[in-house]
Amino acid sequence: MPGFEIFGEEERKQVADVLETGVLFRYGFDAKRNGHFKALEFEKKLAQITGSAYSHLCSSGTAALSTALSACGIGAGDEVIVPPFTFVATFEAVLHAGAVPVFGDIDETLCLDPDQLEKVITPRTKAVIPVHMCGAMARIDEIKSVCDQKGLILLEDACQSLGASYKGKAIGRFGLAGCFSFDAVKTVTCGEGGGIITDSKEVYEKADQFSDHGHDHLGGPDRGADDHPIIGANYRISELNAAVGLAQLNKLDKILEIQRKNKYAIKNAMADIFDVSFRYIPDAKGDSATFLSFFLPTEERTRHVAKTMAQNGAGPIYWYDNNWHYYRKWHHLKQMKGSAKLAAELVDNLPDYKNMAMETSDAIMKRTISMQIMLSWTPEDIENRIQAILKSFR
Repeated sequence: MPGFEIFGEEERKQVADVLETGVLFRYGFDAKRNGHFKALEFEKKLAQITGSAYSHLCSSGTAALSTALSACGIGAGDEVIVPPFTFVATFEAVLHAGAVPVFGDIDETLCLDPDQLEKVITPRTKAVIPVHMCGAMARIDEIKSVCDQKGLILLEDACQSLGASYKGKAIGRFGLAGCFSFDAVKTVTCGEGGGIITDSKEVYEKADQFSDHGHDHLGGPDRGADDHPIIGANYRISELNAAVGLAQLNKLDKILEIQRKNKYAIKNAMADIFDVSFRYIPDAKGDSATFLSFFLPTEERTRHVAKTMAQNGAGPIYWYDNNWHYYRKWHHLKQMKGSAKLAAELVDNLPDYKNMAMETSDAIMKRTISMQIMLSWTPEDIENRIQAILKSFR
């Protein structure tokens, strides 16, 4: 999965371009750049790949989420529906916007269940953030339908699913905006980086401004000539990070081809295991194939298999006990520790995170095991892994 597995001369060349100019800052210094604008090139390539009208690069996936929330007009007191299975950055970005994360159950896509959304929609609901977890999509057309019917903003967290699509349309393009992560262990890496795509010129312009202290970037090479239409933050990416990511982005087709080949080799080998059922993927052709996820009948059986897979070197992930990706271990949220506490205290009827129970999601996650799909596996590595998996079920 991680793009760093295939670092090569392409990344070194892009970074050398930047170092030779001495311009690491993404804006200005035009005369010294020798024509190199790596962040801008990355944005054009990302828009081209996803088919979006606009793209903006940030310093991280979390920064992309925060920027998109601001650009979409989501702020103080607004309720935003998110899933309990995601990385903590999703709800952190909502809290830092002054908004209130409200959790909706997942289904066997491992993403938000559109059939459960209406249960958590209130008059204060402003937006829904489905998270396309582990490389594949939510039932995004159905989620969009609910948002359209209720007049809610749809903002996609596709941080884990670059290259995924649904019915030929890139994940991230179904809502007002979509966000990606390009951190150290993502499919395409900048080391640290994130991106936003949108078809809205207004959202793009606000994102472009917000991530750079409100600069409108209309002053030309002289940053001092920029106006400041809005208050913003510093979520800029450096040209060095963008350079690495640009080389990686040019390899995306190759990365997806390898991931899919490796995933389906393992999945096909597991097809006859009698008590295994696989994660539901609404469009299998659009799976970016970063993970293989499957279910077993009971929590007891799942824990046993996860343990034996680990002993056999098959690299399982049991998300139900994970500190960072499932709500059960989010003690900092439950105790509202950190800078979000003051804003949260100003909101009436804040959800009771401390006693939050997601029984439907728990029933799914207790039975879920995932395996990360690596790019660097050789045919021998894959065969050894298959044997380790099959041994774990005997």
